[in-house]
Amino acid sequence: MSHLPSASGTFGDKPVLEFPENAAPQELAVVVLEQGTGEEVQAGQSIDVNYYGQVWNGAMFDNSYDRGSSIQFPIGVGAVIAGWDDALVGKQIGSRVLVSIPPHLGYGDRGMPAAGIGGTDTLVFVVDILGAR
Repeated sequence: MSHLPSASGTFGDKPVLEFPENAAPQELAVVVLEQGTGEEVQAGQSIDVNYYGQVWNGAMFDNSYDRGSSIQFPIGVGAVIAGWDDALVGKQIGSRVLVSIPPHLGYGDRGMPAAGIGGTDTLVFVVDILGAR
């Protein structure tokens, strides 16, 4: 998947993203960088993840590695941006997943100015799925 960024490190490491020359994909793109061996994440569960988020060819806007604590949130029920719901349901616990989320599955035309995310920005996340219940 050379049209997507590459991510350094392995599960549990704060990644560094390297972006390809091409423009960001127009649709959701999901690559399992490391396949976990746990149960599959089900819609309606609360999942526990570490994540790193960066604007395509732009700045890092948020990550949990620097905070030293993971986050938990309901998945597959509209509690987070659509790209997360679509990308993470069905993945196995213990997986490291790279997700490229176009604006219409992220924060939309409004973006999230407080985080430095514009309305046309594609978001790239590396997500380590720690657990689900």
